[in-house]
Amino acid sequence: MKILKWFLWITITTVVLGALTVAGLYLFLKDDLPSVAELKQVQLQTPMQVYSADGELIAQFGEIRRIPLQLDEIPKPLIQAFLATEDQRFYEHFGIDPIGVARAFFLLVSTGEIQGGGSTITQQLARNFYLSFEQTWSRKVKEAFISLRMEKELSKDEILELYLNKITFGHRAHGVGAAAQVYYGKDVKDLTLAQMAMIAGLPKAPSTMNPISNPERAEQRRAVVLGRMLAEGFITDSQYRQALAEPIATKLHGAEVTMDAPYLAEMVRAEMVNRYGEEMAYTSGFKVYITANAKQQRAAQQAVRLNLHGYDERHGYRGPEQVLWPADAEPWTAEAINQHLQTQENIGLTEPAVVIEVAEQQATVQLSHGRLGRLAWSALAWARPYLHADRQGPAPQQAADVLKVGEQVRVRQTEQGWRLAQIPEPSAAIIALRPQDGGIAAAVGGYSFSVSQYNRAIQAKRQAGSNIKPFIYSAALENGFTLATLVNDAPINQWNPGSGVAWRPRNSPDVYEGPIRVRQGLAKSKNVVSVRLLRALGVDTTVEYLTRFGFAIDELPRNESLSLGSASMTPLEVARGYAVFANGGYLVNPYFIERIENSQGEILYSARPAVACVLCESGEREVLPAPQVITEQNAFLITQGLQSAVWGGGSWQHRTGWNGTAWRVQQSKPLINRAGRNVVGKTGTTNDVKDTWFSGYVSGLVTAAWVGFDNLERALGSTTMNENLSSAEQPISGTEAGAKTALPMWIDFMEVAVQDVPVEPFIVPPGLVSARIDLATGKLSRANDYTSRFEYFLPGTAPTEYAKGETNRDIFAEDDSIF
Repeated sequence: MKILKWFLWITITTVVLGALTVAGLYLFLKDDLPSVAELKQVQLQTPMQVYSADGELIAQFGEIRRIPLQLDEIPKPLIQAFLATEDQRFYEHFGIDPIGVARAFFLLVSTGEIQGGGSTITQQLARNFYLSFEQTWSRKVKEAFISLRMEKELSKDEILELYLNKITFGHRAHGVGAAAQVYYGKDVKDLTLAQMAMIAGLPKAPSTMNPISNPERAEQRRAVVLGRMLAEGFITDSQYRQALAEPIATKLHGAEVTMDAPYLAEMVRAEMVNRYGEEMAYTSGFKVYITANAKQQRAAQQAVRLNLHGYDERHGYRGPEQVLWPADAEPWTAEAINQHLQTQENIGLTEPAVVIEVAEQQATVQLSHGRLGRLAWSALAWARPYLHADRQGPAPQQAADVLKVGEQVRVRQTEQGWRLAQIPEPSAAIIALRPQDGGIAAAVGGYSFSVSQYNRAIQAKRQAGSNIKPFIYSAALENGFTLATLVNDAPINQWNPGSGVAWRPRNSPDVYEGPIRVRQGLAKSKNVVSVRLLRALGVDTTVEYLTRFGFAIDELPRNESLSLGSASMTPLEVARGYAVFANGGYLVNPYFIERIENSQGEILYSARPAVACVLCESGEREVLPAPQVITEQNAFLITQGLQSAVWGGGSWQHRTGWNGTAWRVQQSKPLINRAGRNVVGKTGTTNDVKDTWFSGYVSGLVTAAWVGFDNLERALGSTTMNENLSSAEQPISGTEAGAKTALPMWIDFMEVAVQDVPVEPFIVPPGLVSARIDLATGKLSRANDYTSRFEYFLPGTAPTEYAKGETNRDIFAEDDSIF
């Protein structure tokens, strides 16, 4: 009895001391433990995904990859694989498995060190959420307390669901949904039993047992998992043997990005970090839908790249990137070439290749992965040697004049096969807006984001050149001029006493026609006409007027060079200005995020842009009106002038033969078949030919295109990149101009883009009248032949005199077509 009493006292004392010890430890550590509220509000970390307007994934930001799943979305065999391997008694224990603890204690006594093992799924979840992986007693105690709290506050299914979504699987995959995508490119429901076993075996050592880094150890671990499943009765013997025999076939699968739009994606990333902070933006599972759709964005990127290659080919071949072996040396083996090519980057449309054979008028190159490509003569004949921007060497006569065996070159795939290529030297940008609300329909900031992340579409302040003229002409129409007003197209020679030299602005080409109508001056982009208009208005008046289009007043030069486009603007700013003409006079704010959803699909933000008032008056929905900055009539008259830049001039019955600077638009059958004459635009070339532009629109889309050189090395070394870029570049070749360099890119994009946007005629707004005028004098005319045409006027601004003494006043109409 005494022994029994002593045993009972010792037991009671041990239990009490143990309870006091546990209580003391809890009191000591409780401040470091998560609260009940934190346990209930666990947020799964999920990367931010960016989608086009039509649902194509264009980017994913965030290191952790996670695809949250509900427990009922996870296949039962996959759940069983985890239970069999990690915690057979998960649904029986209270968060801590006494048998596992006893095993860990035995290992401690026998080895003298704390060993792994014995952790339940609840403990592993606690460790992953809140703790480090240090093998220390304090960590083990904290883990136990958190596990007990989890078991109290959460159901077993909730704990298991969190575990399967949180646990790490290597290669930055967290959760079974992400693991299935990263290792197999599948949804979990499509995994085979062997693949489920492979994934279930990864948490033990995700960095050393995954099938990509160590397929042998991964296969051994898979066998252990399958054996445990068999032992627990979750699978049959035949299923076990079939899964065991399945080969290890896996590779690293990235996010399933279906549309390449890195410049747009970076715009979204920067905006989301600005709104939510970096950590929240990258881990909260935001889904961001942008205003651009995939079709138009792809068209913009293709237009930029192909037209830059076109420019580059017109200016000659600069030679191979490097020579891998000289002509008198032993050629490299195919394996050596392949290993070298694996270190070289694909850039834009180009791939690195090595010349392995040169025939009389063709060559063979080896590409990565042992592929061979044939370069026909048509793919080589363009490659005249580059001498400088305006001069090339003689045309090649045979392939050996261009290529030699052992050279590393670049090629690109075309519809006709492989073509010799090089990374284009100039830069380019294109941006398109919906004029009704400012939504960005497409944006490309350069040839290749991997080469330069500088987004020229929204960041590069470039001299606008003749692209500024529609705004100058709009100011003129606001101040008494009409499309029929005559302005003298004659040379200007103004002496500047301060500098001691004369300012002689010249037309391009250097041709002068004497007095011409304002419509012709805009359509033909007459520099001296623009200067004379600005002189008539005054610099201060013109500068103040241009701010209506969203241009910053401190960035507009207060001198007559403003009329020639000396002001520096981004393509986005130019497009926004042109949108005022396209939408009837309203200044819209460009935006590119349509809506933001959280990981549960709830809408956190939906864009509510200010829109052109034509939508405000529809009554279909409540909208925020954009400010009207010019009259609808003024916008229409400028559109008319820009229409002549595309279609030329003449009477409504007969064309007199002159063309505007944008006449090449007429040659685009896809564009004209869709838009007819309802496509307008303006070329732009700076005096030093450093910048070439084309900006234009149809009723549903405004697009600005720019091509030029930039000096990023100098710009990046400056605190004001945009200012340096306007002066650090080399000029575009003198044979190039907006009509030849930028316009083809604009056409290529618009041919695709207009298929899915409204293309309505530009309707004559109320308040305008039309009158037949004499083309030579701008005065009224009763002639009905090629010497006259109908012109539009604001009330009270139509001419009152008649050419050649005509007195018939029955010539006014309100809706006559000008063509």
